[in-house]
Amino acid sequence: MSLVFAISATLAVAGALGMLLSKRAVHSALFVALTMISLAVLYLQLSAPFLGMVQIIVYTGAVMMLFLFVLMIVGVDSSDSLTETLRGQRVAAIAVAVALGLLLTSSIGGAVIASGNSLDSTIAGGNVQAIANLMFGKYVLALEVTAALLVTAAVGAMVLAHRERITPKLNQREQQQARFADYALTGKHPGPLPPSGVYARHNAVDTPALLPDGSIAANSVPAPLQARGSVREVDQVDSQQIVDLSQGNVVIEGGDDGRN
Repeated sequence: MSLVFAISATLAVAGALGMLLSKRAVHSALFVALTMISLAVLYLQLSAPFLGMVQIIVYTGAVMMLFLFVLMIVGVDSSDSLTETLRGQRVAAIAVAVALGLLLTSSIGGAVIASGNSLDSTIAGGNVQAIANLMFGKYVLALEVTAALLVTAAVGAMVLAHRERITPKLNQREQQQARFADYALTGKHPGPLPPSGVYARHNAVDTPALLPDGSIAANSVPAPLQARGSVREVDQVDSQQIVDLSQGNVVIEGGDDGRN
């Protein structure tokens, strides 16, 4: 028991320090995950399986994955600015940290010194049952207020993210008409672009497609490849062979062709 506590406590403190001292946001998130898992082990050691599972499933499994997902979406740059945007925020953060440390110290000290009800009498009947009695008994008001705040936050997020449609939604017929009208005005192709390698001697993505008349379809090669000049040169193909291919006839290399 003492060995498990020593290892878990050391890892938890090391993860907390790593989170504070790390210069990369992803590394800080991983250190926080290490601290949360270590705390879960401590909860399990202290006969609190419910808190241990919640620590792993909710915080480490859900909240931390949400943090990492946000980091992946927003992007991580090592050249993040460390300049204070709010004047005096470091002093306020230090004061809040000291106050929190004093509060935790007094709470832990009071729990250790006080000779009130023991842990066995508190969790009589089971750990989960004891937590349920506290949540839906002594702290039911705080639980309901918290639930109401979470529901309000979720509804507010949906309302803020909802966008009113300015124009009516087009049906399929109207979309097709608009697509061909755009083609008539701007020349934008109304259908899918031709795939690479059509009527060509290679099916690589940098090989342009050949039209039935032997000309090259410029829009068959992705624009980035065209900008880099990485378009493969198409071998010269006889125009009669192109016509035969377009008609479904089999063309054999070497000049002789077999017709269907």
